[in-house]
Amino acid sequence: MRAACYTHEKLKPIKQKKIPTLASKPGGLERLKSVIEDVWPQTEAVAAIGLGSPGPLDPHSGYLLAPPNNPEWHNFPLAPSIEKHFSVKTYLDNDANLAGLAEYRFGAGKGHHHVLYITVSTGIGAGVIIDDRLLQGYHGLAAELGHSIIDPDGPPCSCGFNGHLEAFSSGPAIVKYVLGELEAGIGSVLKRDSSMTARDVAEAAQQGDALAIKAYQRAGEYLGIGVASFLHAFDPSIVIFGGGVSQVGGLLFDPFEASLRKRVFHPRYLEGLVITRANLGDDAGLLGARALAEMKIGLK
Repeated sequence: MRAACYTHEKLKPIKQKKIPTLASKPGGLERLKSVIEDVWPQTEAVAAIGLGSPGPLDPHSGYLLAPPNNPEWHNFPLAPSIEKHFSVKTYLDNDANLAGLAEYRFGAGKGHHHVLYITVSTGIGAGVIIDDRLLQGYHGLAAELGHSIIDPDGPPCSCGFNGHLEAFSSGPAIVKYVLGELEAGIGSVLKRDSSMTARDVAEAAQQGDALAIKAYQRAGEYLGIGVASFLHAFDPSIVIFGGGVSQVGGLLFDPFEASLRKRVFHPRYLEGLVITRANLGDDAGLLGARALAEMKIGLK
């Protein structure tokens, strides 16, 4: 859990604090209240609170629906609980949405009006800005692009359904593919190990390991398939990639760009399109929560 206190005039927080989430232990709401209290300003009034959380969630009601790594907060009124405790208007949205909103307002997407943000990490999340507005959808569940179906007969996703983009191109998906190939007898410097990470696979690929290179080529190929469809749906002027897996550079993005170019149904989608990396780092979530709160109370 991370909290920060901002003034509207500056990007640097007045105070910030980070504590372990301890999602498997009860008392999460009290821990969240405590970390917010630790950054609460002593001399100024607070205009609004922004909250970011993994989904699925309902930003309209402020309820968490079923965050997979936090069973205590299923069907949980997170924003209403915080608003009641602090007596300050409180707004909630998906953490990937907020990272995308932050990059649009303060980071790599500044100056663009149609932004597609994709985080490639333990999962794949996204945030979409269309005509300077964050896309939320009727139920507040829009832009769950990691759960786009790439191949209905593909491997199972973390959500339980088959063939989602996350099941092909996320960090755990890359590791799962390598472990499956090792079990089938494919040679590699990598060894079957339950502690293997996507970073381990990347390091092996950088040393020339054929299996590791193939794993990232496969992930990039499917990422290109997914993003081609996202271009058809949203027609952004910039695609911003965040998340740990995106840090491997050409290992992932060379096959991604080749796949993307093969699959857009008209080259006009690529004219003037910027493909770049996020530049706010760990601050994206906090800045996105700030941007959400400012947007809701009419500050720009």
